[in-house]
Amino acid sequence: MHYIYCKTPVGYVTIFDNRMAITAISFGRQTPQKGIYKETSLSNAAQKELHEYFERKRKIFTLPLEPSGTVFQQKVWAVLQDIPWGQTRSYKQVAQAAGNPRACRAVGMASHHNPIAIMIPCHRVIGASGSLVGFGGGLEIKKILLELEQD
Repeated sequence: MHYIYCKTPVGYVTIFDNRMAITAISFGRQTPQKGIYKETSLSNAAQKELHEYFERKRKIFTLPLEPSGTVFQQKVWAVLQDIPWGQTRSYKQVAQAAGNPRACRAVGMASHHNPIAIMIPCHRVIGASGSLVGFGGGLEIKKILLELEQD
């Protein structure tokens, strides 16, 4: 596994890849116990796409993603990737789209454990009342990302 640090308008993120796919994007500078700090063509492409996103030039990420998680988490993360730029969904809507309308809390946990921040846009999931709730990067970053996506 390789990782690099990328400076963004919401602070540093750490990009992890296995040379075939992005495996994680974490807020802050994360230093894994195993892994090599090394730029790869994939991590460079990820940095480029993230910078384009923050410049509002990229609305869809194109890189291969390989998040590690349970079958249900994978379903939720796939649904999250289908939420278009500038739109939000409630936890209930995501649960319904993932095939289990009663799994709102499980959707919240899957979103919380999303290993690929921003590219798997869990920041686009909000409370039923429209409130900003729960986000691994903190509610201030969630607010910034949602405001960035307003046309």
